[in-house]
Amino acid sequence: MSELILKYFPDLNDEQKGKFAQLEPLYKDWNSKINVVSRKDIDELYLRHVLHSLGIAKVLSFLPGSSVLDIGTGGGFPGIPLAILFPETQFVLVDSIGKKIKVVNEVATALGLSNVKGIHGRAEQVDEQFDFIVSRAVTRMKPFYQWTKGKFKKESIHEKKNGILYLKGGDLKEEMAESKLRFKTFELTEFFEEEFFETKKVIYVEKQ
Repeated sequence: MSELILKYFPDLNDEQKGKFAQLEPLYKDWNSKINVVSRKDIDELYLRHVLHSLGIAKVLSFLPGSSVLDIGTGGGFPGIPLAILFPETQFVLVDSIGKKIKVVNEVATALGLSNVKGIHGRAEQVDEQFDFIVSRAVTRMKPFYQWTKGKFKKESIHEKKNGILYLKGGDLKEEMAESKLRFKTFELTEFFEEEFFETKKVIYVEKQ
């Protein structure tokens, strides 16, 4: 498997290492049938997709028994890498594009990820409540936050209150001002040294 993941997550057990190692051949195979990762990114899968997804884990460790919704998961990011890292947390991955969710469910089955459920549909149609909602830059924060209304559990069990952990890049001042939400920014350069992460961030928005 990619040494890149072990570099930043050295405490993985053998089962987790095995699952991370399987990601590249699985995604390359599926990508040849259904384009879920851009052609240029598939060769940088561990850097641009897997490690990027795991940036969320540097901000918060999900506790056993908690649940996480990944909105607009595409081919399964950030949900699938996080599900490998946190096997006792339940992940629901939703996307409006059916062929992408087919890949998500096939990859989860191949990896034996019993803590992943892929749903073809819109976020608003998911009738469950979660500790956290994660996503990777599917839209601006203001409309995204609307999609999450009523989807958070009342009780918070983590060190951070229940909310959104959103992977974004670039200058977000205008977007976050527009959202009128209280938020905190975590620069991924705090955790990862690769150039790819220079403008990448995790935005934490506490449920409001």
